[in-house]
Amino acid sequence: MAIMKLTRRKFLIAGGLVGGGLAVAYALGDSVPDNKALVSSAKQGEYPLNAWIKISKQGEITVAVSQAEMGQGIYTALCMLVAEELEVDLALVKPEPAPVHPVYANVVAIMDSLPFSDGHHNGEATAGAWAMKQVGGLLGVQATGGSTSVRNFWEPMQQAGATAREMLKQAAAINWNVRADECIAENGIIKLKNGSKSSTYGDLVEQAALLEAPQNIQLKSVNARKIIGKSQQRVDIPAKVTGKAEFGVDVVLPDMAYAAVKLSPVFGGTVTDWDENAIKTMPGFIKAVRFETGVAVIADSFWRAKKAVEALPVTFDSGTNVHLSSKSIFALFENNIESDDGRSYSDDGDAKAALLLASDVHTATYKAPFLAHACMEPMNCTAKVGDNDVEVWVPNQTSTLMSWIAEQTADVPAENVTIHNTFLGGGFGRRLETDYVVMAITIAKELKNRPVKLVWTRENDIQHDMYRPAALAKFSAAINESGMVSAWHNRVAGPSVTRSFVQRLIPAADTDMPDNTTSEGAADIPYQFENKLMEHFPSPTAIPVGYWRSVGHSYNAFFTESFMDELAWTAKKDPVEFRMAHLGEHDDFKNVLRKLAEVSNWGSPLPAGRGRGIALHESFGSIVGQVVEVTIGPNKELSVDKVTCVVDCGEVLNPDGLISQMESGIIFGLSAALFGEITIENGQVVEENFPDYDMVRLENCPEISVHLAPSGRPLGGAGEPATPPIAPALTNAIFAATKERIRELPLSKSEYSI
Repeated sequence: MAIMKLTRRKFLIAGGLVGGGLAVAYALGDSVPDNKALVSSAKQGEYPLNAWIKISKQGEITVAVSQAEMGQGIYTALCMLVAEELEVDLALVKPEPAPVHPVYANVVAIMDSLPFSDGHHNGEATAGAWAMKQVGGLLGVQATGGSTSVRNFWEPMQQAGATAREMLKQAAAINWNVRADECIAENGIIKLKNGSKSSTYGDLVEQAALLEAPQNIQLKSVNARKIIGKSQQRVDIPAKVTGKAEFGVDVVLPDMAYAAVKLSPVFGGTVTDWDENAIKTMPGFIKAVRFETGVAVIADSFWRAKKAVEALPVTFDSGTNVHLSSKSIFALFENNIESDDGRSYSDDGDAKAALLLASDVHTATYKAPFLAHACMEPMNCTAKVGDNDVEVWVPNQTSTLMSWIAEQTADVPAENVTIHNTFLGGGFGRRLETDYVVMAITIAKELKNRPVKLVWTRENDIQHDMYRPAALAKFSAAINESGMVSAWHNRVAGPSVTRSFVQRLIPAADTDMPDNTTSEGAADIPYQFENKLMEHFPSPTAIPVGYWRSVGHSYNAFFTESFMDELAWTAKKDPVEFRMAHLGEHDDFKNVLRKLAEVSNWGSPLPAGRGRGIALHESFGSIVGQVVEVTIGPNKELSVDKVTCVVDCGEVLNPDGLISQMESGIIFGLSAALFGEITIENGQVVEENFPDYDMVRLENCPEISVHLAPSGRPLGGAGEPATPPIAPALTNAIFAATKERIRELPLSKSEYSI
């Protein structure tokens, strides 16, 4: 794989990465950057008014969207913000992928990546977040992840729309020899307040584009809004319904060739021998390419490339990881967690001393497996390498990083790199990675000036992912005579996502530093305990791990909310009342929990064989509570009947979009809880395809009811927060129905079938 060369700028991004996250920032401030970023993409008759908005002389409005559209509805969300301030109907706004430029960087992602808790995640203006923002201002990386897109771009997109509106008003005022404040914008038209004159945006845009952008624009008041806060139809759906939408796998170019790969089955394995002559006479064969971890065949169709690479004789050196297994990895976790080398992420009072003095200590051990991303659209990338340039068509979550990697792999100047963003058939963090892009460009270099599309098979995808980390947690807690938790000690062992990512990208920047993805959802729980200690025990393995939808929250929520439920039953308390009693002054959490109990009919009786379970969790600035209802048959036949979800993400931009993301996150997490497991044997992945890495189907999808409970808290994310609570809510429901406590995922390990 290509390794990024450490220029000063890229060394600084390494600092941001090691600090705990990927994306870095451009400090927008109160002004809107000028139109330089869009000039190169403007077609004849289009006029950029700033870095986000182009308007044609026919009045067509185009919004440059820097965030990857991977089904989460970000095209709609960001266009809504522009349309609101530009005073046009959403249907008149057309999104297009933004070019690669620092102005589109994601500042919130790096601020969220603080490796320690200093109040930033609760909406406070902290020194740590300020410092991370300044580092981000030096860099400028576009990235979609961490449920940050709306949080980062809400104000910039509003400002962009408002600035464009005011520039159009200024142009009209000049033409009519009046003051700009005598003009109003309405439905794509600027007119005098008295109605005596009017011009369309298309009539005014050429002149407006020559004006200086005004500063300190007044945004619309909440009461004046017509679009924000109201459900809108998705702007990307029509193209997806008609088949006009272009995903990476849809890219077709003149004279295009196709590539398929065979990769070392063992992690870290390398190619030692191969026999290209054995396949040269196969139909459509063009060329075979060898790289460190595998081989590729280029042919005139993907099917022919796939058949040829399967037939290609290859010998691999399995290296030192051939004896690695899931059993040995969890043994490593067990050994590390009993050492005294834990890194403390939360330490209040003296939990260890309190537990030693306690007369009754409740303990439990929980396990979560490695998980694959399993995007519906497998990894793919089309690359065309010229004599001194490279062009790449790729569904990705960080076009800046893809541009840097393309520059290094193709060995061309940065200004000769072109990245074309497409729709993503799922991302979930997998398309932050560069492995498949490096592979595609490396292959395309062997066929200069001809585009080559690399498509991974599902087997490639499942067996060569950057997995959600496996993890193990050991809890100890004491309950006092009042039925309250007097001491809580949580020890978690597992690998660091951020360190693994940096090792792949910039080995020179590798260092063992705190990583908030290992402790999120465990160190920052809302429950108030007099004595609380949360430690993480770094346990790196040869299995590459990466960002997965909700990252550390995905397993820490299962651990903490399951154990909290255990303590409630141990204390003979209702699980809702027990949680409520430990929430202290967290009124926003109490509000969600109270509403959840109400809308789920928590206290109503259920017949034998049925149960309800609850979980409450905050991630990415949003509080989500879920209640799951299950029915259990006599032979452990499981029916997930209903999921009730309550969310508080602060102000809501598009209610329908938020509800859809809650539903999506629930189904994603439910698939993982029921079926998800990547098993390691002999240094390689056992699972190959969906028959052994299953998903929730329509026939076993529960009824889902989503309720919004905004409390006025700071703006939170929507793409990931529904995933963490679903596993513990489900297993807590199973306990309520059967009194069997599930402490290891997936449920198939406990012989439940669905």
